[in-house]
Amino acid sequence: MKMDIEQIKEIIPHRDPFLLIDEIEEIEEGKRVVALKHIKPDDFWFKGHFPNYPVVPGVLILEMMAQAGAVAMLMLPENKGKIGFFGGVKEAKFRRQVVPGDTLRLEVEIIKVKGPVGVGKGIATVNGEKACTAEITFAIK
Repeated sequence: MKMDIEQIKEIIPHRDPFLLIDEIEEIEEGKRVVALKHIKPDDFWFKGHFPNYPVVPGVLILEMMAQAGAVAMLMLPENKGKIGFFGGVKEAKFRRQVVPGDTLRLEVEIIKVKGPVGVGKGIATVNGEKACTAEITFAIK
């Protein structure tokens, strides 16, 4: 199932300038998601990170993963209308810089859920090359 930005906005509450995913390529509700973020030269963070050497901040790549995972979890009927909150990050590794013109592919697999808390394993790639890997803890409220 593919989704555009308007369909994503029906599921997660994030809005511009902090809605950080552009489209969903694949999704299995509550299990797995693949999202895309097209990195543009005018993305807000490049004004300060860094003016003469624009690089996507690593923490925003983690947030992109979290938003992608939130779409998968909030599509479940029991989670409709709720919000996913970032609870923590484990074993984050940044392997490649992400720059304007890149398309970041964000794949998140939900590996554990207990009550309202869960963990997603994320991999962010550009043209098949790993940019970031991490485990993200979330809570649904």
